[in-house]
Amino acid sequence: MSRWLAPLLLFALIGAALLSILAGTVWLPPERALSALFAGRSDLVGLIVTEIRLPRLILALAIGASLGLSGAVLQGLLRNPLGEPGLLGVTSGASLGAVIAIYFGFAASFTLATPLFALTGAFVTALIALILSRSGGTLSLILTGVAISSITMALIMLALNLAPNPYAAYEIMTWLMGSLADRSWDHVRLALPFVVPGLVLLLLTGRALDALALGDAQAESLGVPIVRTRLLALGGTALAVGAATSIAGSVGFVGLVAPHLVRPLVGHQPGRVLLPAMLAGALLVALADVATRTLVLGGAPLNIGVFTSLIGTPFFLWLVLHVRRRTA
Repeated sequence: MSRWLAPLLLFALIGAALLSILAGTVWLPPERALSALFAGRSDLVGLIVTEIRLPRLILALAIGASLGLSGAVLQGLLRNPLGEPGLLGVTSGASLGAVIAIYFGFAASFTLATPLFALTGAFVTALIALILSRSGGTLSLILTGVAISSITMALIMLALNLAPNPYAAYEIMTWLMGSLADRSWDHVRLALPFVVPGLVLLLLTGRALDALALGDAQAESLGVPIVRTRLLALGGTALAVGAATSIAGSVGFVGLVAPHLVRPLVGHQPGRVLLPAMLAGALLVALADVATRTLVLGGAPLNIGVFTSLIGTPFFLWLVLHVRRRTA
């Protein structure tokens, strides 16, 4: 099954991408949508496809791939089934950066202020986590990430409490709930130069993660550079997940769920989880984006971060109970 897992996920991803092009408030006829996509039609359908849905699809795939791959890498690096980007404070750091941009009015000055501040926040928190945990082991890295997450979330709540006006508070809450609405090619051009190198760095950790499954001491005896592996994981997470969060806001649970969906199918080998987890994450976010465009509850569409949390929370509870049974 593991041999065919990546091709099957890729095939499903292509189907989800085509569905994403067709789906929305207005469903497009397949022949007209594909004609606009490949023939460059300049009519209304062409504008919808090329200027609205295609950049949104690319961002959904990039965000999902970043979250899924970083979750798989961090679970292998930390040897913790609950590992995901939020555990190291990268997601909350990006959120704090975006909140600062909104709170102080930078977001109103130019369109890309929010993602730029969010990206900066992700890099700063990742750097702090690396510096504070450099002399410790895996546990030190986890505790540092938890502390950073707690501090950044407290500052976000403070900003909400002291918001200068209701509109600023509303903008902060909307961004924190995650969304791909109104994203354009400018956001794609901002995110991809960070996401792609980040994914490459994360994929380079594959062999080291297999050795780290035996423990730090055993991995060092096999010649695995643990410090370099940690740098690759943190740097890749900061680049990929920081850029993803800076564009879409907080999209929870994908980094936790995607690796666990594919891990039993690849024999629980950390290095072999990476590529399937990346594809599974992209598939989950692409389908979640389609769902948020087509499902309307209470007269308003769901934000993608809300939708992934509603789906991911029951999985998280199941995972906690499953781990508890295994360790009992």
